[in-house]
Amino acid sequence: MKKGAVLSTVILIVLFLITACSAKQPIANSESSDISETIPIESATPNEPEKPLEKTGIIAEQILSGNDGEIHYSYYLPVDYDKIKTYPLIMTMPGYDMMWFGEDSSGSNLEWSGFRVWTEFPEDMIVVSAQLTDWHETSARQAIELTEYFIENFSVDKSRVYAAGYSAGGETMSQAVSMRPDLYAAYLHGASQWDGEYAPVAENGVAVYIFMAENDEYYGSERARSAYDNLYAAYEVAGLNDNEINAVLQIQTPDKDWFAQRGFSGYYHAGGNILFDEDDILNWIISKSK
Repeated sequence: MKKGAVLSTVILIVLFLITACSAKQPIANSESSDISETIPIESATPNEPEKPLEKTGIIAEQILSGNDGEIHYSYYLPVDYDKIKTYPLIMTMPGYDMMWFGEDSSGSNLEWSGFRVWTEFPEDMIVVSAQLTDWHETSARQAIELTEYFIENFSVDKSRVYAAGYSAGGETMSQAVSMRPDLYAAYLHGASQWDGEYAPVAENGVAVYIFMAENDEYYGSERARSAYDNLYAAYEVAGLNDNEINAVLQIQTPDKDWFAQRGFSGYYHAGGNILFDEDDILNWIISKSK
């Protein structure tokens, strides 16, 4: 073989060895290099799906498949809802005209002051309003089931779970609160009759505020006074003195002049919704805790 051919072959072999050795060298010294500087953190798990943000604001017309049938409800999460924090929960139930009567009635409770006022409250809270189908034990069980659903699935302060009910919603919630008084810290009973028990509420220290117009055309204020008297007696049996009872039980039966001062005259049962404009009442409710 000629010398030139031999030299060319040697050069090619040397170049091949240099290339092979270079390919085996690490990009950086593992003892001195931070791998996070060369590989973005998010690329380390490229197949991990991005977690969706929790919807906030008013989430309308939801359905929960419950033990007693479908539960139609809407709810509100604070705009800056943070799962790391916990929030008070208010379960507020409207009257007969905003209950569930089929698709045409869906969402009819969203403009109700008994729902809206809590969503605009200075303190952030989770607000739930259901459109139930009756005002008896079935609706009470559904209200409880919906309460438990939110406690289990949202960032709820379990010591500050509240209930409110107006008219037919009050009949429902008075039963729900007495059936599961361990769930609720306070209950706002508006323009309604009390259909629940009294002793369980008192024994569990649930605070109750009763509001009924003196001239309520549908129920009459005597039903409100009867509920107050029976609750008062139940608290006494539970061992509370007068001062302690006054701290957890209140009643208001305003007359026509009271309503007139607020610019209202007319059908006083419907006027009972004014209670949701009274900051002192709402603040009394949310001041209570378990």
